[in-house]
Order: sequence, then C-alpha cells, then structure tokens
Amino acid sequence: MLAGNDGRLKEYATRYNALRDAVRRFKAMRRQVERARDDEEYIRFQLEQLDELALQPDEQTALEAERDLLQNLTSVKSLLSRAGNALSLGQTNAIDLISEAIDSCEELSNVLNPTDDIPERLASVKIELGDIASTIEGLFENLHADPARLEAIQERLNSIYSLCHKHRIDDSNKLIELRDRLRDQLRDLDNSDDMLAGLEKEARRAKALARETALEISESRKCEALRFSELLREAAMPLGMKNLRVEIQVEPADMSETGIDAVSFMVAFNKNQPLMPVGTTASGGEVSRLMLCIKSIIASRIQLPAIIFDEVDTGVSGDVASRMGRMMRGISSSIQVTAITHLPQVAALGDSHYRVYKEDDEHSTHTRISQLSDEERVNAIAAMLGGTQIDSAAVSAAKSLLNSK
Repeated sequence: MLAGNDGRLKEYATRYNALRDAVRRFKAMRRQVERARDDEEYIRFQLEQLDELALQPDEQTALEAERDLLQNLTSVKSLLSRAGNALSLGQTNAIDLISEAIDSCEELSNVLNPTDDIPERLASVKIELGDIASTIEGLFENLHADPARLEAIQERLNSIYSLCHKHRIDDSNKLIELRDRLRDQLRDLDNSDDMLAGLEKEARRAKALARETALEISESRKCEALRFSELLREAAMPLGMKNLRVEIQVEPADMSETGIDAVSFMVAFNKNQPLMPVGTTASGGEVSRLMLCIKSIIASRIQLPAIIFDEVDTGVSGDVASRMGRMMRGISSSIQVTAITHLPQVAALGDSHYRVYKEDDEHSTHTRISQLSDEERVNAIAAMLGGTQIDSAAVSAAKSLLNSK
C-alpha cells in the first residue's frame, strides 16, 4: 500500500490465481495420464471384450423377450388359438355374431334412429376385428419351435450377463456406456502428450504474466523501501534513537500470493554496529519505539478509520515515553487513536480515559470498562505515578501532566 501498488496487486492476484489454476490442471492431467498408462493394457483388454460382443442398444431386453417367447411357445400358441377362435375361427365367433347383429339392425331400419348409424358402426367394428384376427392368425402361423435359435439367444445372453457381472453393472445399455468411456480414455491417452504439452504451455504463459506484474511490484517496493527507511530513521530520532540505521531489504524469493520478494528489516541502534534483523537485535523498548514510528508513518500515508496502539510504549519511560505519547496525540489529529498503556505520560495526553478492569461474582470473572470522570482520571494517573499510595504530590504531578497537553 505504501508503494502505491494497489492496482498492480489486484492484477497480480488475478494472474497468480490463474497460474495456480493452470498448474493444478496440468498436475491433475499428468496424474490422470500416469494412472491411465499404468492401466492401459487392462483397459485395452476390457475394450476388446466389449467390442467383440458388438452390443446394440436395448439388445438385452429384446433377446430376453424373444427367449421367453420361445421357452413358452406351447402356451403362447394355445392362447393365440383361443383368441383366434373367439374372433373368427370358432364355431361361434365374434365376427359372425357382429354380422348377425348387422343383419338384424338393417331389418330394424324403421325403428332405429338413422342419425345413430348403428349398422355402419357395427360394420367398422367388424372390419377392425377382422384385421385383429388376421394379425393373430399370422402370429400363430409364424411361430415355430426353433431349439437352435433358443440356444443361440441363451448363449448371447450369457455373454452379456457375464460381462455385466464382471463390471458390476445392470444391463447391456450400461455395458455400451462403459465401452464408450473406455474408448474415450484410450483416445485421451493416445492424445495425452499433446494435451499435457498444451496445459504446460498454458501454465508457462500464466507464470510469465504473473512474473511480469510481480517484477513491477518488486521494483516499486525497492524504491519505497529506500524512502521508508529514511522516514523511519527521521521519526525515530526524537525518541532517543539518534544513531539508528535502517535498511529494508527486498530480496528475490519464490513466487507466492504476495509476489516474488522477501522483505526484511535490518537495523543498527549503535555506532559501528552491523545491520542485523530487527527481531534479533532490538530490545523491547526499541521494538516498541520502532513500531510506533512505523504505525505513525502508515497512518500519515494511508487513510485509515482508526488505529490501536496496544502497549506500544512497553519498555520505555521518562522523556521518551512523553515523546511517544505526543507522537500518538499528533496522529489523533487525523484519525481515531486508541492507546492501551500503563504509562502516566501517555495516558495523560488522551482526550478521554477509560479504565479496563475485572470483576468477580459467585460464578465467573467479568471484564469491565468504564470512562473516568475528570476527578477519577486525576486519581488514576496519580496511582500510575505513585503506586498504591496516592498522596498530594502524586495528585499534583497527575494534574500537571493533564494540563501539559
């Protein structure tokens, strides 16, 4: 943010996410291809079995119906014969009875309502029954016992059942789906080198785009690191660190969500002291002062709604504590500042003073906060100055601190 990289960082985040997606797709495809190559021989064997069977859609259902018909041929022909006799072949049949009904209705022409068309309607029924009877008779004539055909059907069904059992699926249509999937797998495997090359090329291009933006961000960071180091040194000098030297190192690193930089704060607090990482060379008080300076610079450069200093004055006292307090008060002229402190020099500079304390009841401990009145504030700062004994000197000193804002 200090380097003005907001737009670049958004662009980099988009490109970095695209890179991760491209790498993930490439790796997933490579794993899939490796597994498929391990199983290629078995896949080809399975496909050969299915191709050899040469299944047709809904073939199993049709074969089972034909098998059931041939196995029950006697019963089927008996039923067809009964139906044929009832319709047209029997001594008493439906078509003859319809014919008698037509003759009778024609003699009743003076009785029947002509608009009812009863003779004509009966004639239509007779024609339809004749067609049905002819169909049934044709079926009866064409049905013959064929043991060879029945045996062939059963062998074909056994082959289908065997593969269904092997692959743990229900019917021949599912076998066809499996066959098509295996064929697709082998086709993909045959084209896998081209597919992998394409995905790798996509990943390389995504990496190049992400790196392009990352390099722009890195250059901007290096320039800002020089400016920020000088600002930090200037801000820290009034806080008793006149010999402070700061170098913010921006060094190459593996590409990550934040770019291609590893940023480290190198400091020296004394003359002739080599630059060292701040975490290994700074005391608690020095770290506190540096953190305050860093936050004050950030607050002056970035529009923040509020900032909290949580015991940032730890390890300092006296004049330095007073200067740190005035630095925090200066920041409060532009944004809301909340400071958590045990130092009277800092507490006295706030516009409002709150006390945080714990309170016990019969069952648990509760954390409370209360705003202090002017009188309570004097006593609180006096307690911070003098400990448990609040005497007139401590009260006078507390009032003096409060009036020095």
